[in-house]
Parts: sequence; C-alpha cells; structure tokens
Amino acid sequence: MSDTGTTAPGTDPGDDMAGALLNTLFNQSAVGLHVLDLDLRVVRVNALTDAVDPAELVGLHFTDAYRLDAPQEAERLLRQVIETGTPVLNFPARGRVAGAPGPDRSLNITLHRLDAEDGRPLGVLAAVVDVNEREKAHVRADVLAAVRRGAGHSLDVVATCEGLVSALVPAFADLAVVEVVDEVLRGADPPLSPLDRDVPLRRAAVRGAEAASGDLVGELRRLPEGTPFALAVADLRPRLVELGPDTPWLDADPVTRRMTEATGAHSMIVAPLKLHGSVLGLVSLYRHRGDPYNERDLTLALTAAAHTALSMENALRYAREHVIASTVQRRLLPQHEDDRAAIETAHVLLPGRNSGCWFDTIALSGARTALIIGNVAGHGLQTAITMGQLRTVIHALAGLDLEPDEVLARLNDTADRLVEERRSLPPGDSLHRQPLTATCLYAVYDPFTQTCTVARAGHPAPVAVGPDGRPLVLDVPEGPALFSEDSAPFATGSVRLEEGSVLAFLTGSLLPEERSAERVRDALAFPERRLRDLCDAIVYNLPAEADPDGAALLLARTGVVPSERVATWELAHDRTTPAVARTLVRDRLEGWDLDEDTIEATELIVSELITNAVRYGTPPLRLRLLLDRALTCEVHDSSSVAPHLRHARTVDEGGRGLFIVSQLANHWGTRYGVNGKALWTEQELPEEDS
Repeated sequence: MSDTGTTAPGTDPGDDMAGALLNTLFNQSAVGLHVLDLDLRVVRVNALTDAVDPAELVGLHFTDAYRLDAPQEAERLLRQVIETGTPVLNFPARGRVAGAPGPDRSLNITLHRLDAEDGRPLGVLAAVVDVNEREKAHVRADVLAAVRRGAGHSLDVVATCEGLVSALVPAFADLAVVEVVDEVLRGADPPLSPLDRDVPLRRAAVRGAEAASGDLVGELRRLPEGTPFALAVADLRPRLVELGPDTPWLDADPVTRRMTEATGAHSMIVAPLKLHGSVLGLVSLYRHRGDPYNERDLTLALTAAAHTALSMENALRYAREHVIASTVQRRLLPQHEDDRAAIETAHVLLPGRNSGCWFDTIALSGARTALIIGNVAGHGLQTAITMGQLRTVIHALAGLDLEPDEVLARLNDTADRLVEERRSLPPGDSLHRQPLTATCLYAVYDPFTQTCTVARAGHPAPVAVGPDGRPLVLDVPEGPALFSEDSAPFATGSVRLEEGSVLAFLTGSLLPEERSAERVRDALAFPERRLRDLCDAIVYNLPAEADPDGAALLLARTGVVPSERVATWELAHDRTTPAVARTLVRDRLEGWDLDEDTIEATELIVSELITNAVRYGTPPLRLRLLLDRALTCEVHDSSSVAPHLRHARTVDEGGRGLFIVSQLANHWGTRYGVNGKALWTEQELPEEDS
C-alpha cells in the first residue's frame, strides 16, 4: 500500500507550483509584469501590448523600455524601493512601451522589491497597468459635469454658448467653436432641418487655440456645401472627422483650412445643436494634442450638445417672454412727457430682467401734479400685468383728488384683493403660490403753495436738491409695502420747495445703499441743467451693478404758475356775486384772447358754481381762473358739504345748475382741503388755426 501524498525523491511540489503560477501570471495577466535586476534592467517581461515583442525589452533599462515623461522620477523611486524595501503603489505616469506607436498613455506603476531567503535584495517587480481608457472616462465624466454646470446657469443664449466652450476647453477639446443660427440669436423660432444653404450662422462663442480663434466671435458665415458642417445641419447627425493636409473638403472651406493649419488639428467633431427637429446651431470641436477623437468622445459631444440645446431653448423662451413683458410694460407707461405750467418732468427706464417698474405723472385739478413711481418685484408677463393693474387703479384714484396717504391706502385694498384672487386659483396653477411684492410712492406738487406732499409704501424716499444745488431733507414716513401683511397706516410728509428745486424718484435697485443716494445728489448738484441731461448724469454716476433688474427714474423740476396765466378774486357772499363774477370772467378771458364760445360757456359755468356756493356754502368765497393747456375754473368756500349732480325733471324749478356745468365742461369735480372745498371745472381750448 503506497502513500498518496508523497512525491518522488529529489522533487518539491511547491517549486513546481510556484513555477506554474509565475508562468501563468506572465502569460495571462492583463498587467504588464517586469522583473528587474539590481541595475534596473529587464530580466523577464510579459506582453503589455501586441505592438511590441516582449523579447525586445529584455536587457533594457526600465526607463528605456518605457518612454516615460518623467524618467528621473521613475528611476529615483526604483532605487528607493531597492534601498528601503518599501513598495510604491499606483505611481501615476505618462508614457508608452518603447517602439509602440501612437501618443503617450496614462499608466499606473506599482513597485515591489524581490528578496532572497536570507533577505538580500535580488531586484524589483514592476507592475504596469494601462489606465488610459479609465482616465479618459474620468475626464469625460468631469467634462460632462462641467457642461451641465456651465451651460445651464444663464438665461442668455450667448452666455450659454460661452459656458459650453469653457467646459470643453482644454479638458476635451483644444479649440471649440459654437455657431448659432443668426435669426435665433435675434429671438426668432429656430428653422426646421434641413437648414437652407443661405441661412447664415453667427459665431457666438470661441475658446482655445488663440492663434486660430482671433476675432471670430460675432462673425457671420454660410456653411459651404459638401462639408461636415453642412451635412450635420442637413441630417442632424454628428460627424467624427480626421483632419490632414489632404482632407478633400477643406478646399471648399478655406476658413476651416486656415484654422486647422494654424493649430495642427488632427481630428474634429461636428455636432448639431438641435431640438424637436429644429436647428439651433453647430458645435465644432478640434483636437491637436493627445489621442484623436473616437466614438466614445462622439457620445460625449452629443450629450453636451443636447444639454446645451435644451438650455438654449430655455433661454430663448425666457427671451421671448421677456420681450413680450417688456413690450407690455412700455405700452403701459407714459409714451411722452407732457409740458405743464408749473412743473417740468423727465424720465428714463433702464432695461433689465424686471418688468414691473413704472412711473407716472398725472395732471390734477388746480395745476397740481401727481408724481408716482413704483415697482412690482419679479419678471415676466404676469409681473407686467400686475404693474398695469396697479397703475390703472392709481389713475382712477388720482381723479378723486384724495390725499396721497388715502390713495395708497385704497391702492393697498386693491392689492389685497389681487392676493386673494391669486390664492383662489387652482393649486396646479403656477401663480397659485407665487408671492406678490410691490412698492409705490405717490407725491403731489401744488405750485400755488409750492409744497410737495409725499406718501410711500415701502418705497425709497425721493432725493431732492434746491435751486442752488444744496441737498434737501425730505422727512417722509415709510408705510408698509403693497401686498404685505403689515396693516400699519400710511402717513404723509410735506416739504416746501423753492422754485427750481429738483426731485428724483427712483426704484429701489437704483438706491441699494446710502452711497448710491449720495451719487444721485452729486449728479443733481447742477439743477440748472436740462432734466434730460440730469437723467443721464444719474445713470452715469451709478455703479454698473446697481440696476441688474432694470430700473425707473423720474425727475421733476418745481415751478410756479406764471402770474399772467392765473386770476384770483375774493368775492362777497351774496346774491349779486354771480353777475359780478360773470363780468370779471369776461374781462379776463378777453384779455387772454379766448374765443367767444369759450367765454360764454365759462360765464355760465362760473355763474352756476357761484350761485351754488352762495346758496349752500359758507364764506369766504374765492374764484380762480387758470389758463394752461385747458381753462380751469375753481370756486372755493369753507363748507365741507359736497354738491351732487341731479338730472332735473321738466316740472322742477331748480337742480339744473351742476347738470349744465357737466355738459359745458370736459371735466369737473370737488376737491377738499383743511379749510373747506373747491368746485372745479376744466374746458378744452380750441386749437388755433395754423
């Protein structure tokens, strides 16, 4: 009976197994294994690449067997391993096997010392792993992440294109060019493919290879026939192209030929920027360093182009909405500046993302003027609509001759109703939970008292200077912003202004800090200049970042009513006064060279107003005529009882007075003050024959 676990005399199964293991490792391992002697010469090696016979490497110094980009560092590490016995793990290097074609590759090198049984160093085992594709995969992943960050953060088409080329160069391309259909850059809908040969593309972004890029940004070109560019926008498929002096289609595209010759580009990817079958533009990527582009690179280029196209669509949608909202905003604002007898105004609207800025000047009775500025936070069409709603309410309230604080209180009531309407929308509506925020300032300038009365709802106070350029202090209490839950009452502040003083009403983005208010005052320090020049000076003085959302600016220079255009009489409170008033009125209107029809109508209006004041009012009684763009008649008395318009019946003996007034005047109303009331009318004057 024999022992099954024994071996023949003189043999050691462990040696056989070790030899078999060593042979298997060297013959089948995907890792390049190199046994080096103490002189760092290759003793044994397996085949790391099929392009080189391993036998050719035997006997070579390790740094000669591998063309490394840092051979001195590699040799230092090898000597260190021999001396210390401490292994070196995954040392990164760039290089390739001696005699292997192509560019250098990314390698990981691990070094272990080989020791004899007695501990003597015999050599080094160098394991070389080709991680070129893995490194490329990491680079592709990083590039794609950079594209998602850089090409999607802006709602501007050009900024999106610039973000794309910044993410691609230099990690993925040595030169990147983005061209966009010119009409798309102008806000038009992108054309369907195939793109017509006459449709021009404009270079929106270029990065890398400065010698070739030059001043390409902004240039316009039509794609030459029979080139990868024309083919890509025809079938919306990318092209992976090898470049060289013999590339045939370069003769039809001299611009690209000059670019490739200047950069030495050896490969190119052309990917269309497409969306729903439409052509937005092209991305052209050139490479002259490293490996030529391959199919995996093509996949990345397609993914980057698709992300960019989607970001561009978002930017275009925003741009179109912004254009619509800006158009609505401008149509809702005053289209021209009216000349008034006692005040001069000028305005400027700075463009930006916000479409809720507004300003207004409204003529009130008694030669007074309402000066309004406000801002609805946000952008888009809904913001412009909300602004229009508030502006319309302001116009309606201004016609009631209310005090500024009362106007804002009633405007705030309207704002509350708008909030409730928005809250009642279906939960799926995008406006359901969208907050509303707005500010407003309402001021009234009276040229007869030379006072400006101001109330504000969360809006910055106006900046003012006197006629000598000195800054004026306007103490105006701040009320709660519109749409806020603060129920504090609004208050007014009044200031008497010398003739020639200048008031500046600005939206909050122009006054982000006290320093900005100082710059505005500095610009207004020359109040004798034209208001239009002062508007420009304020814009020039503000920092560039002061109005990223757009802003509104309204300037007003105070004045007085010229004495030759106003007439005032203190009248007795008796029944003979209407006749006296008719005589005074006729004399004055004839002095103003008004036509007979206007004079007769005014006599009748004044007679009825005076009769009403004598019958129902209390003294003192005052009559005032004001000649401006219209003729204004005012009758003041100290009673607070308001007259009412009635349609008198045939059998009635009275009640026709105010009805007659309403038929003769274009506008009429009642204005209340601390000392009583004033009944006023306005008559349009006939245009003079030219």
